[in-house]
Amino acid sequence: MAEAKNMIEIHDLNKYFGDVHVLKDINLTVKEGEKLVIIGPSGSGKSTLIRCVNYLEEPTSGSIKIDGTELTKKNHLEMARKYSSMVFQQFNLYPNMTVLGNLTLAPIKLQKKSKEEATKTALEALRRVGLEAKAGEYPQNLSGGQQQRVAIARALCTRQPIILFDEPTSALDPEMVQEVLNVMVELAQENITMMCVTHEMGFAREVADRVIFVEDGQIIEEGTPEHFFTNPSSERTKLFLSKILR
Repeated sequence: MAEAKNMIEIHDLNKYFGDVHVLKDINLTVKEGEKLVIIGPSGSGKSTLIRCVNYLEEPTSGSIKIDGTELTKKNHLEMARKYSSMVFQQFNLYPNMTVLGNLTLAPIKLQKKSKEEATKTALEALRRVGLEAKAGEYPQNLSGGQQQRVAIARALCTRQPIILFDEPTSALDPEMVQEVLNVMVELAQENITMMCVTHEMGFAREVADRVIFVEDGQIIEEGTPEHFFTNPSSERTKLFLSKILR
C-alpha cells in the first residue's frame, strides 16, 4: 500500500503581530487523510497556526505548501477555494440568510456551481449532520450546537480535501458540545485531512492520528494519542495534562 502523500507542509513558519513573536520556526507535515489535533494553553499560537494554513493570517516568514503548491498572497484565494474550508469558534453564519442560503453561497459564488447542484449538495450535507429539516430556518432560530453543525455542513459543501477546525466547541454550552463532536467523529472516518485546535481531550484520544502540543509559539511535543496521553516525554506536557485531565 502506497504511503499517503503530504497534503500540508509547513517549513520554518514565523508569525509576528507587531513585536510579539507568536509562531516560532514551526515545522510540520500533515499527510493526506490524517487527523491532526493541536492542543495547548490559551495564547500559545494554536489558532494563529491553523489560520496561517488557510491564509487568514499571512505568515511573516517561512513557507506553507498545500498538496505540493506553495501558498502565497497571490494564490491563497484560489488555493482556499480548491483545497480547504474552515469551521470557526463563532459559527460565522450570515444571519440574513437561511441555513440553505448559507450553505449554497460559496459553491455558487466561488466555485461557480449551479443553484441546483449547490442545493442538492447542501441538503446532502445537512442530512449528514442531522439538520435537513432546518434548511429553511434562519441561524438565530437554531441552538448553538445546531449552528455549529450547520457550519460543519457548510464546510462539507465545498467538497474540499482539507477541513480546519478552530476550537469548534469553545463557544457552546456544555450540553451542546457532544452533538458537534459526534459529527466530527463521523467525519473522521472519511479520507478528509483534518487539523483541529481543541480542548476536547476525549475527542483527541478517539479521533487523532497524531497530537501536537503547542506552547509559546513552538511545538513542544508530538505523538500518537496513546503516547501523548499515557507517556508524554515533556514535563510541560505532563503538567498541562495533569491540569486538564482531572
